[in-house]
Amino acid sequence: MNVPLLEREDRIMPEVIRCLLSLGGEASKKEVVKELTLTSETIPEDYIEYTRVSKKTGKSYKPFDYQFNFAVRNLEFADFITIPKRGMIKLTDKGQSINLELFNSDEMVRQLSEPVFEANRKKKLAVNNLQDNYENEASKNEEIELDNSPVDTWRELLIEALKVMSPKKFELFCRRLVKQMGVEIDTKIGVQTVADGGLDGFGYITSDEFRTARVAIQAKRWEGTVSSPEIDKFRGSMDKHNAEFGVFITTSSFTKNAIEASRVGTRVITLIDGDTICDLVAKYELEVTPVLTYELNDFYLTED
Repeated sequence: MNVPLLEREDRIMPEVIRCLLSLGGEASKKEVVKELTLTSETIPEDYIEYTRVSKKTGKSYKPFDYQFNFAVRNLEFADFITIPKRGMIKLTDKGQSINLELFNSDEMVRQLSEPVFEANRKKKLAVNNLQDNYENEASKNEEIELDNSPVDTWRELLIEALKVMSPKKFELFCRRLVKQMGVEIDTKIGVQTVADGGLDGFGYITSDEFRTARVAIQAKRWEGTVSSPEIDKFRGSMDKHNAEFGVFITTSSFTKNAIEASRVGTRVITLIDGDTICDLVAKYELEVTPVLTYELNDFYLTED
């Protein structure tokens, strides 16, 4: 998307509102981005998924994530949304009643949000530094760190650790994760490489009605996004073992076509990307130790 930086934010703003309306008025950032990827007619999927490598750290990052976060911050300052808790976005009454066909980012958002940014800048709030870095560094085509507190750094470390694992160990990790989700792992299919049909795990899950279903597992340590042909190939492996359910796990993410392919037919495939891996590892405390910390509210950051 070869357009100026602020114009990219302007395009994202109404799309955030539209996606929140579709999702019931409140959703996580991840849910909004997923909905935007699947349904947006103005923001290309390849731009959302485009990855660059940091000149400073050597790590990969998505420029879209930074523009999305600043679009959300502008909408918050203009009272279209609120942030009820970290990672969640909620429409205000103003956001729910907006006519998106008449949406004008300059008149409706920036005229309200920019004075707030300026006021915060004068008070030297944390958000002030964030905006200053964004304006200065982005103009030089340099990346910035955004919304990445020490609380969240473990997620990056986890994904990096998984990427450098041996294939055998990563498959073991994926089976352990699925086991924590309630699947009884078969110790032969997908564990021994002979005649497993390309699977990386297999198991059984029993519902409250004592109905048992077969579950196939696929694990991919990829840098790029997983596309629909990989989903189709996995479904073929499921057929070989008559699996009713499939779980596809990757350290990266899935393309729009892959998500659509996973929902085709009577056997929907559950997709677990890098972000979801982190969520599940935290939920089940799989080889991680929770640490209690606190984040200061704005009360402590204002001068008066």
